[in-house]
Amino acid sequence: MGEKVRVRYAPSPTGYLHIGGARSALFNYLYAKKYNGDFVFRIEDTDIERNIPGAEESQLHDLIWLGIIPDESPENPNPKYAPYRQMEKLDIYKQYAQKLIDMGVAYECYCSEDELAEMKEEQLSNGVKSFKYNRHCLNLTEEEKEKYRKEGRKPTIRLKMMENHIFKFNDLVRGEITFNSNDIGDFVIMKSNGIPTYNYAVVIDDHLMEITHVLRGEEHLSNTPKQLQIYEYFGWEAPKFGHMTIIVNPNGKKLSKRDHDILQFMSQYRDLGYLPEAIFNFLFLLGWTSEDNREIFTKEEAIAAFDPARLSSSPSMFDNKRLLWTNSYYIKHLDDEKYFDFIIPFVKKIDFLKNKSDDELKRIALIFKQEIHYGQEIVDLLNEIVTINKDLSEDEKEMINKESSKKVIEFFKKSLQNLDEINEITVKQLFRDTQANTGIKGKDLYMPIRIKLTGHTHGIEMFNIIDILGKEETLSRL
Repeated sequence: MGEKVRVRYAPSPTGYLHIGGARSALFNYLYAKKYNGDFVFRIEDTDIERNIPGAEESQLHDLIWLGIIPDESPENPNPKYAPYRQMEKLDIYKQYAQKLIDMGVAYECYCSEDELAEMKEEQLSNGVKSFKYNRHCLNLTEEEKEKYRKEGRKPTIRLKMMENHIFKFNDLVRGEITFNSNDIGDFVIMKSNGIPTYNYAVVIDDHLMEITHVLRGEEHLSNTPKQLQIYEYFGWEAPKFGHMTIIVNPNGKKLSKRDHDILQFMSQYRDLGYLPEAIFNFLFLLGWTSEDNREIFTKEEAIAAFDPARLSSSPSMFDNKRLLWTNSYYIKHLDDEKYFDFIIPFVKKIDFLKNKSDDELKRIALIFKQEIHYGQEIVDLLNEIVTINKDLSEDEKEMINKESSKKVIEFFKKSLQNLDEINEITVKQLFRDTQANTGIKGKDLYMPIRIKLTGHTHGIEMFNIIDILGKEETLSRL
């Protein structure tokens, strides 16, 4: 490419880093790194009533946690392109808006919300499918403007759309796309409070920051002609656009906050013990496919393989099972020391284990390395062992009360009391001795002891349960 590639991820601080936002950021990051370009993080904070504390930090720091590290951000600005928050650039937006007015392609609009609502209602009643501003304020005289001002009205600024103009661009994902300006009404670029609207501010930002490529969600597709109109008026070269498909749930519906079976935010995955490399890998394949259908990519491999032409033009289904498989794969392939660093904070949540040494905790943690899908899962699995389930089913009660069960438990308990060392060999020998002495084997040998120790009929190997509980607790439960 002749020009330096510069892409951006520009969230609003109205919420924490979401699945969709993380995927958009990832594809932009991969595009930049593929071509030795810059990945820019900036904040679109003009929706001041909906901004929430901590959202900007979540958006930025959860990206960094994922390994999607911006070259520029409010925390790491390039003086040439700063500032990186829109509310710090209000004077700039006003200056460019005035230029558009001076060019005769933007104008003050004094229509009230009630008047606009009445205008919209009238158009809809006449069979118009989508509202277009009727240009009531396009040619106001100075006298008419002064009259409105005396009424206390503060104007917005609207952009005048060209008549019968075709906007055509080659979408990086969807190919050639065209829009007719006649389908788009004159839209507000500056609100009456002096704050710019999205479609206006984003053009000024992208131009001043020299953004060359914009990969974003398909919900922005209808915004593109509005933005192209501003580019044309200023005589600026527009970036190349690519609009990615939506993410859907397993039922094919657009992912929403009502999908309680799917975690929505990166902070939730982080807290539950998902590995950033696994989330990165999963998001990479959420709407992009490799030529050989590979499932596992390092960050470096993803950068090398990425080609926007292979972005899906069909909705991308969020598959929880595939995410769990991916994360468990990465956990299994951690070396033991990295696994301990990752998992021990979760193991230490178990009060029962608080007096265990670090070596004991590591030994316990290793038991579950091949079993767990995410960090918090080890807490749930350990709790099933250390917190005995006393709500037994009728079948479990029947098993415990069998004469054969009483014999097994009594002999096992006495033999365990005399055991000097508990390890896998000695515990397995204990079961063999119990079988030989009682003549009981199979389910009738193991099940009564398992139920007595945990209150469950299934779980990890008996030796591991006894190792976790320790000799005294095991004897107490028996």
